[in-house]
Amino acid sequence: MLDRRRLLGRAAALAAMQFLAGGMRARPAQSRVRTTVDPFALGVASGEPTADGFVLWTRIAGMTEDRTVGYEIAEDAGFRRIVRHGRALSPAARGGAVHLEVRGLEPGRPYFYRFHFGEAVSRTGTVATIAPAPERLRLALTSCQHWEHGWFSAYRDMIAAGVEAVLQVGDYIYERSFGAGPNVRSFGAGDPQTLEDYRARHALYRSDPDLAAAHAAMPFLVSWDDHEVENDYLADRAGYTADPQAFVRRRAAAYRAYFEHMPLRPSALRPGGEVRLYRSTSWGDLAAAHILDTRQYRTPSACIAEGETAGGPIARCARAGEDVGSMLGPAQEAWFARTVAERPVRWSLVTQQTLFARLALPEGPNSLYPQFWDGYAAARTRMLDALEAANTRNAVILGGDVHSFWINDVKRDFARSDSAAVATEIVTSCLASHNGPEALFGPAPALNPHVRFLNNTHAGYVLLDIRRDRIEGMLRAVSDLADSQATCRELRTFTIEDRRPGALL
Repeated sequence: MLDRRRLLGRAAALAAMQFLAGGMRARPAQSRVRTTVDPFALGVASGEPTADGFVLWTRIAGMTEDRTVGYEIAEDAGFRRIVRHGRALSPAARGGAVHLEVRGLEPGRPYFYRFHFGEAVSRTGTVATIAPAPERLRLALTSCQHWEHGWFSAYRDMIAAGVEAVLQVGDYIYERSFGAGPNVRSFGAGDPQTLEDYRARHALYRSDPDLAAAHAAMPFLVSWDDHEVENDYLADRAGYTADPQAFVRRRAAAYRAYFEHMPLRPSALRPGGEVRLYRSTSWGDLAAAHILDTRQYRTPSACIAEGETAGGPIARCARAGEDVGSMLGPAQEAWFARTVAERPVRWSLVTQQTLFARLALPEGPNSLYPQFWDGYAAARTRMLDALEAANTRNAVILGGDVHSFWINDVKRDFARSDSAAVATEIVTSCLASHNGPEALFGPAPALNPHVRFLNNTHAGYVLLDIRRDRIEGMLRAVSDLADSQATCRELRTFTIEDRRPGALL
C-alpha cells in the first residue's frame, strides 16, 4: 500500500503542476476545429471511484450546440499505454458539461486521463480504481470554502499528503458575501439567481488554481449543504428569499449548476430537477463512506413553532419529544438503514453536513441550535438505531458546516455522563472562511462533557489514515487564509481504535 500511495502522490503532484500547461497543446493532425480560448479553462475532475472505474468530468463553457470531446485514459503520464479512448457528449443543455462514466478497468491502480476538443488538450488528471482488499486508505474531509474570505491553499497540502479521495461535505460555493471582511478577493457579481448566475459562480471557483489542481489530482466525493443555494434553506423552504415561487426557481437553477460542475454519475440528475446525492462508496471491507444529503429532503424541525424560522439558537424545543421532522426525509432514512445493513465493513463513515452530537448552549440547559441535529433529535435516534440494528462495527460520523474543529463522543443519552459512547464524531473546520461564533461555541466543552476537543480559531481540513485496527486522524490548520502561499500544520492528532467508540487524544 505504501508504494501505491507514493505512486499516487507522484501522479497527483504531476497533475497539480499542469494547471495551465495542458490547455492548448496540439492535437493529432486529423483534428480540424480551432479554438481561440482554452475550452478546458474550467479544468478536469474525477469522482465516484469503484473497483473497475470512476466518473470523469470537464465542461466546455459557452456551448450553444451539442458537441463531443475526445478522451484518453492511460496507465502512464506520457499516454504511451492508453487503455481506453473515445468520445463523450458535451451537451449545450447542460452547459457543455461532460460526465463520463468509465467501467471495466483493472482494480487497485492509478490511471491518467485527459480530454481533447479540436486542437486543444486538457491538463492531465489522475485517479485510481479501488483495490479489492485495501489494508490502508487516506481520505481528506473538507467543507465551507468562501471565495472572498481566504485562499484555498489547503488543497496543496492534501495533494502533497497523497490523499486518495476528498470527502467534500458542503458549502462548496457561497451564494453571497458574509461579514465585514477582511476579504482577499471579490465575487465581482451580485448574488446568483438564475442558472447562468450559478454557472458563473461555479466557474469562478474553478479558476482557483489550488482547487483546480486538487480536482485533477484526486477524486472528490461530494454533497451539498445550504450555501450552494441560499443560507438556511431546507427542501423547498427559502432561507431568506421572500417569494416562495422565486425561491423554487432559484433552487432549481442552483441544483442544475451544481450537477453540471461536479464529477457525479449522469444518473444523479433525476427527472423534475432532483439531484440524487445520497449514495455509498466502499473500499473493500475496510471502509465505506455513506454520503448523505441533509438539505434537499429535510422537513421542518419539531423544535420550531409554526410560522417561525430557524435562524439561530432557541431556549427550548417547541414540541420536545414529538417524533416529527427529519434531516434526511423518509426515503433517504430507509436507504441508510438498508445500506448499512447490506454493506458490513470495518469502518462505517457516515458522511453528512453538520454537527451531530448534542450541543448544550450558554442560554440554558434546554437551549439548542435547531439547524443542527439537536433540532431533529428523533431522527438522530433513528440513525443510531439503524447503525445498531446493522451491528455496525465502527461508526464514525463526519461533518462540517460550523467553521470549527470538533471531536465528540456520540452517546445514546447525552444527558447522562455515564452513558457509553456508541460512535465517534469528527467535524472539520472551514477550508476558507471566518470561524464560528465564539460566544456560542467557546463554552461548549464546559457544558458538554462529550465534546473531547474544540478549536474555533483555525481553518483547515481533517486528514484520515484508515487502517484495519485503527484510524489515525490529524486536524490540519492553515497558517494564514490571507496568504495565497500559506501552508498547513498539525493542530491535533487523534486515534480511533477498532471496536472502541470515542477518540483517543
